[in-house]
Amino acid sequence: MPTLAIVDGVKIQLYFDEHAPPHFHAVFAEFVVQIQIDPLQVLRGSLPPAKLQVVLAWAEKNNDKLMSAWTTLATGRKPTRLQ
Repeated sequence: MPTLAIVDGVKIQLYFDEHAPPHFHAVFAEFVVQIQIDPLQVLRGSLPPAKLQVVLAWAEKNNDKLMSAWTTLATGRKPTRLQ
């Protein structure tokens, strides 16, 4: 499970054996949330509200890069880290 970025202490990860729709996992302490990339929405799980706001704002700015990382992983390659 590659960690694509760390946003305000929250790990942004993709898993190798993922399923549609394209999404990422955000992990902070004991919290895990699954967020769909397009449209940007929480699929399941939770984060503290302030952390979720930061992650969603980051994901909105990096939507194209997240989708590219999803596609790269779907072809069996490891995506590069995002800023």
